This record gives sequence, C-alpha cells and structure tokens, in this order.
Amino acid sequence: MASEGTVVTVTKKGQATIPKKLRERYGIKKKALVVGTNEGILLRPVPDPSEERGSLKELFKGKSARKLIEEARKEEAMREKRLLHRYSK
Repeated sequence: MASEGTVVTVTKKGQATIPKKLRERYGIKKKALVVGTNEGILLRPVPDPSEERGSLKELFKGKSARKLIEEARKEEAMREKRLLHRYSK
C-alpha cells in the first residue's frame, strides 16, 4: 500500500488536525492512540466502547447515570493503559 503524505500545522500546544480523508479511511473517531516508532509517530484508532457492545439496556437496571459514567471512565482509562502498554513494547 502506497503511503500518502499531507502537511498539517502543529499549534503551540502540540495539536495537529488529522485530515478527514485519513480519519475516515482508518476509522479514527473521538480518540487515537499515539505511538512513537523508529520511523516516527504512528496513530491507531481507538474503538468506541459503545459501538462494541450493542444494546446494554438490561444490564444497566438499578444504576444511576452518575454511577454508569464513573464506571465507564474507569474502564476507558484501564483500556487506554492496556493499549499504551501493548504498543509501547
């Protein structure tokens, strides 16, 4: 597969916009995993947990929205740590 290049501007805060064409091609939505490699920086899409599960309405009975958000944030943080660990080897 031929690689394609696009020049993007990096802000003072280190932010750069990933071009829409590339976000769509590689499925990058709200988050991307940034990995440093010998060749440079690699971005990997991070799947959205809500797209991975389907309907979980029955599992949430009896839990408040606050509790669900708290659990989801903890789970997401743990998942990000696992991804960082996996790709930083």
